[in-house]
Amino acid sequence: MKKFNIRKVLDGLTAASSSSSTSAQPGTPKENDAVLETLQSEHFQLCKTVRHGFPYQPSSMAFDPVQKILAVGTQAGALRLFGRAGVECYCQHESGAAVIQLQFLINEGALVSALADDSIHLWNLRQKIPAILHSLKFNRERITYCHLPFQSKWLYIGTERGNIHIVNVESFTLSGYVIMWNKAIELSTKTHPGPVVHISDNPMDEGKLLIGFECGVVVLWDLKSKKADCRYNYDEAIHSVAWHHEGKQFVCSHSDGTLTTWNVRAPAKPAQIITPHGKQPKDGKKPEPCKPILKVEYKTTRAGDPFMVLSGGLSYDTVGRRACLTVMHGKSTTVLEMDYPIVDFLTLCETPYPSDFQEPYAVVVLLEKDLVVIDLGQIGYPIFESPYPLSIHESPVTCCEYFADCPSELIPALYSVGSRQKRQGYSKKEWPISGGNWGQGTQTYPEIIITGHADGSIKFWDASALMLQVLYKLKTAKVFERARGKEEKPSTDIVEEDPFAIQTLFWCPESRMLCVAGVSAHVIIYRFSKQEVTTEVVQLLEIRMQCEFSEADSPDPGGDHTPTSAVPPSPQEAEPPNQLSAGINSSEGPRDNIPCLQVRSSPLKQSPGYQVELVVQLVWVSGEPPQQITSLAVNSSYGLVVFGNSNGLAVVDYVQKTLLLSMSISELSSPSDPCQRQPCSPRKPRQPSGGLCDSNDASNNSEERCKSPTSDGKDNAFTRSRSSSVTSIDRESREAISSFYFCESFPRKSDSQVSPCLLVGTTQGSVMMVALSMLPGGDQKPQQPVGFASCGPLVRLKGDILTMALLDAAGTLLPPTYEPWYDPNASDEEKEKVRRRRPSTPPTSQEGHDAQFAVLCSEKQAKVVAMPSQTCVHKHNITETSFVLRADVVQMAGAYCLACFCANGHIMTLSLPSLRPLLDVNYLPLTDMRIARTFCFSNLGQALYLTSPTEIQRITYSQETCDNLQEMLSELFTPVETPEAPNRGFFKGLFGGGAQSLDREELFGETASGKASRSLAQHIPGPGSMEGMKGAASGVVGDLARARVALDERGQKLGELDERTAAMMASADSFSKHAHDMMVKYKDKKWYQL
Repeated sequence: MKKFNIRKVLDGLTAASSSSSTSAQPGTPKENDAVLETLQSEHFQLCKTVRHGFPYQPSSMAFDPVQKILAVGTQAGALRLFGRAGVECYCQHESGAAVIQLQFLINEGALVSALADDSIHLWNLRQKIPAILHSLKFNRERITYCHLPFQSKWLYIGTERGNIHIVNVESFTLSGYVIMWNKAIELSTKTHPGPVVHISDNPMDEGKLLIGFECGVVVLWDLKSKKADCRYNYDEAIHSVAWHHEGKQFVCSHSDGTLTTWNVRAPAKPAQIITPHGKQPKDGKKPEPCKPILKVEYKTTRAGDPFMVLSGGLSYDTVGRRACLTVMHGKSTTVLEMDYPIVDFLTLCETPYPSDFQEPYAVVVLLEKDLVVIDLGQIGYPIFESPYPLSIHESPVTCCEYFADCPSELIPALYSVGSRQKRQGYSKKEWPISGGNWGQGTQTYPEIIITGHADGSIKFWDASALMLQVLYKLKTAKVFERARGKEEKPSTDIVEEDPFAIQTLFWCPESRMLCVAGVSAHVIIYRFSKQEVTTEVVQLLEIRMQCEFSEADSPDPGGDHTPTSAVPPSPQEAEPPNQLSAGINSSEGPRDNIPCLQVRSSPLKQSPGYQVELVVQLVWVSGEPPQQITSLAVNSSYGLVVFGNSNGLAVVDYVQKTLLLSMSISELSSPSDPCQRQPCSPRKPRQPSGGLCDSNDASNNSEERCKSPTSDGKDNAFTRSRSSSVTSIDRESREAISSFYFCESFPRKSDSQVSPCLLVGTTQGSVMMVALSMLPGGDQKPQQPVGFASCGPLVRLKGDILTMALLDAAGTLLPPTYEPWYDPNASDEEKEKVRRRRPSTPPTSQEGHDAQFAVLCSEKQAKVVAMPSQTCVHKHNITETSFVLRADVVQMAGAYCLACFCANGHIMTLSLPSLRPLLDVNYLPLTDMRIARTFCFSNLGQALYLTSPTEIQRITYSQETCDNLQEMLSELFTPVETPEAPNRGFFKGLFGGGAQSLDREELFGETASGKASRSLAQHIPGPGSMEGMKGAASGVVGDLARARVALDERGQKLGELDERTAAMMASADSFSKHAHDMMVKYKDKKWYQL
């Protein structure tokens, strides 16, 4: 009987409803039918590619000294594996339980993970995407410690009850051999020794197992005789134990900050007790107790003194001191301060054999928010320069943009200026974690990721070929004066923390113009230069932008249009917005004409890279703080930057440093005659760095001026961020600008020639057109007035307008015009050589024919409008119950489509211009505002978002990339010869002084030890094993795996059948021959002769 799949039925209904919501409107021109759309559903598939950044909330770490691979486990059950630069891998335990310990099967391409839910898992690292081969879930005991000896298949597992169980890692079955706590400790002991905190075998005798209990008892257990050889007692709790490689001594770290050294054959008392950070009293008394030493490692060298590395153990009087790692070498003790608390550390050694001189060369220190590798071979213990992109979270990420297939010369240009920013003083040696191989990917196009941060910094990353490397860092806060103390903090701040945080940014890769908007209502325009300059005076433009609407002026009479001020939430997640009241009177009266930040008055030295062209600040108006900037766009061809908020929009000429236009949303909604907006002459500057412009002065038409606000605002409560990507989460009734798009189109229905235009989208779904009258060819001479005319509403959609774009009649994207990049500090001759506007052949519209399509997408629906007829030719309702967070028009397989990410987790693509659904996958429900703020699409099927405060997750929605993903991913496991075992020497071999081996199979196998209790642990086949493939529940991959296994089994059975048939035929022949012989023998005999 065929199984009924309700999920497929629902998917079919969803697809049917989606297709029914896509409709062509009446009056569609016949020419639109001629647009050939090449994109099909077969071009799309969604899958994760790679994860970059520091593992969020790390909990454990392991290192394979032969493969040179580092593994890091996290509190959320994630595994991150690192090799050489560009070799990274991410995998996840399904349970999501914290990873408490990791153990490599050294040089075997496998890893054992122990989780807080008392399960252990065996990972196969010989495949590009690691998979679990086996799992074992303990039911009655809690796992506290694991130990896997080198080149052994028997894993020791210590538990909270103090028992030790042994697991065969090949079959993941329990041995019947168990070390019970009551057998290990002395019979006279009345108390339980506590959990097992350490297990290790004697480096020189595999038959001796050292067991450390939390209470301070250490037991040397003889595996063969099944009894304790020695017991070592100390009054303080144990945190870790480390062997000397000769197996005659071991060191314990304790909770009172002491280290005890024990001789194996002298269990009565420690051979030495030291307190590394304790003050030694002169009268010979015991030193004062210190903080616990959480871990100690004891590593020997052939040529000199051993190294003792430890974490913790500081004196209690060091209040507020940062976490430290202590390196004791001979008579010297070095204390290395860390920026964050230490989670774990490992000493990297030349040999994997515990019985040889260890020869340590580096220490890997896993911190809460960083990974540091210390060079033990150089004086002063310098750190290695990390090749991994672990500094994404150096300051919290507040916004993110992704540019795939950008101009090829950008990455070398950014790298050349960024390489000068690198810190000095790193170790001169190569990065020691150097395992794995790069993938053989076919992606050759350049990719750049830009991240904006809470401290005002902006980072450019090279994201090509599934790697990530920082190229260049820009600090926007350098433009402003910094308050030195709390008492000096300016009272005009509209945010209490991170006043320089980046709110949104706009980057033009072709012209290299960068424009950023910050949370303190400031906009900074940057140009890219390869030469260093010193700017004596930072150019500043201050703008008054505060309006109040009456009901008559409002485009939507139903809304509440009292002035409100929007303050973005602090970039730190899960914090309430800062509540400040507007209009607080200072001793001089209401704040007026004061910016939130003070631009620096001293000369600014600007290194090669991005250099400040102009700073624009919105100022307080009659006690009302400036409102947050919600949208931003730059056009280098026109030399204009436009930004908007809930008051309207402002257009600034960044070449002439003047305000050209300020319009309220009500003005935009009503068509107006073309008017000349004369450049505003700055008033007398309050400071030497700029002047003040009233937005109303930019208009010479008194009717078009914004009404001045009353000093006592009706609504004094600040509201949450009105970022275009998250507006539906905190809905406001006040309409604000949500998006801009510079283009060359037909402003009016009657136009037959294209001209410069600005498309404006609002938070209430209105799309309006503003015509820009420029000189022919776009050559705008200095002091030449620019004409602006509002052409009124173009179309209205449901919800915020998220993105807008323009297509030609063939469905090809018409990007905004741009000016090719030139160095602003180069000579005039060089500038003129490069400074040529991009030649454009403006389309003409014949009567009755539409030459362009305007693509408009809101958080509820998408529309395609034919231009210049302004007819809606296609409409698609994207979602009814949710809302779109991010939408972009992107290039895919030589064509263009609209990509959308919804708050309910769906990722969708729609064809252009017909808006036919091509992909709809339920991928990731919105669980965090961070995802909404950072999700972005790019060309060629690429997308990304911040999956945690420290990590970027990249995904693809391209079928081609998914097909080639295996080739593109890096390889973790590479065939490497295991180093030779240390030479025992003639005399040691003769007199038995070398390492003693142990036949663990004989001891722990089922024959000797019997079967373990079935109720103790449950074996679970992993998806990477044969049993896992047989048990795969659903999916094409599972079906294929089952089919492959079934074919193998069928082939095997057919082979066995053939063999059995051949044997039966041979038997039949033999029987026939014998029967014939009998017949011949007795043919002529009578019955009585038989």
